[in-house]
Amino acid sequence: MANIAILSYLKRDSLVHELTGTTKLIFFIAWSVATMVTYDTRVLAVLLILSVVIFKVSKVRLYDIRFVLGLAVVFVLLNNLFVYLFAPEYGVELYESRTVLFTIAGPYTITLQQLFYHLNMTMKVACVVPVALLFIACTDPSEFAASLASIGVSYRIGYSVSLALRYIPDVQREYHNISQAQQARGIDLSGKDKVFTRMKNSVAILLPLVLSSLNRIETVSNAMELRGFGKDKKRTWYSQRRMKRNDWLVIALAVIVFVVDMTVTFWDGSRYYNPFL
Repeated sequence: MANIAILSYLKRDSLVHELTGTTKLIFFIAWSVATMVTYDTRVLAVLLILSVVIFKVSKVRLYDIRFVLGLAVVFVLLNNLFVYLFAPEYGVELYESRTVLFTIAGPYTITLQQLFYHLNMTMKVACVVPVALLFIACTDPSEFAASLASIGVSYRIGYSVSLALRYIPDVQREYHNISQAQQARGIDLSGKDKVFTRMKNSVAILLPLVLSSLNRIETVSNAMELRGFGKDKKRTWYSQRRMKRNDWLVIALAVIVFVVDMTVTFWDGSRYYNPFL
């Protein structure tokens, strides 16, 4: 079985990695709010281009995050499918016009307005997901915890998030090692067997994985308790860095993107761009 990296820190020599965790967190929040609020296709197109540029600058390869991207694609497809099944005429109501391309059966028709609405939904996800993945892949977990504390989040919550992000690669390695050990003992986990057989064999991996995870959690919690974690209301952070010129420029860019997004989106009093009027 191949060892696939899932939501882990990927160290690269790039401009995105050089930014502080606080800068990346502020940019991510502003970007996410700006993308989620708007349904203006013109704004989404610009944000999509910018997200591609940011991804290119980060030097993170699509191969590195292929698993999570695959899950995002599945989510987008299912989301579009269920929206159409339960509201096949929502786009018609939203854009106040109806251009039928062809009829499937009964109330299910393919209209240009509905397709345009699905396009906007897909673009919104395509704008947010790459930036979200880059934020996780380009930010050291300890620095991420420090960035959360810098915006007023309790350091206990920040440290919990940091531990969770650090623990993901450990679980992956542990799963890979247990899987290899079980296959060496003759347990087949490939796609050759039936689904029920593979599910039964997977228990041979999941049970040791859960037990080792519980053991590791107990070790970490005991170590934190012995060091008096949570005694004080505030703490300092070893990995916290000072803001530099590039950090302020990126924060300024985030503010500009957010303001322009809101201005263009609500210019005519609606957050939906309607090209059918």
